[in-house]
Amino acid sequence: MSGARDLAGLPLSYAEVGSTGGALPDGYHHLDVTRVVGQGRDWFDVAAARVLTWQVQRRAGIRVDAEREVALGVRAVLGLGVGPLLVRAPVEVVVVTSEQDRVGFAYGTLAGHPELGEERFEVALREDGAVEARVRAFSRPGRWFTRLAGPVGRGLQRTMTDRYLDALTQPR
Repeated sequence: MSGARDLAGLPLSYAEVGSTGGALPDGYHHLDVTRVVGQGRDWFDVAAARVLTWQVQRRAGIRVDAEREVALGVRAVLGLGVGPLLVRAPVEVVVVTSEQDRVGFAYGTLAGHPELGEERFEVALREDGAVEARVRAFSRPGRWFTRLAGPVGRGLQRTMTDRYLDALTQPR
């Protein structure tokens, strides 16, 4: 898998940068899933650390080759699969949220990613003490094989979303 250092000069592959923070743009498949993943400030701190250190992706079974931990402008190559069947997905962090009771980030797809769009990962500590995780995305096929996958690809996205949320629910 080519690494994050090989991403210099690659442009974002979509125009609606930051749109996972508001109304999701037309012309894309939309995903918005929320789940309570724990309780209390201590679990919020664990979940927030997992979000900001790529552990959500790693714990979900995705290989992450990143320049560094999550920060605005950081680029990474995400990989899913085995051996020659590894799908390489270059991304750039386009939004970072760091508030007392809400932490998260969004990455956008770079040229060469199998999809076009953006995905956001957030955790929030609600007033009732529940820790709520949210995955929000908009995407459309960006390569021939993702266009061919059609509904199967959307099913895979939903499965990965469940795995991301599971990564925030699992004990240390």
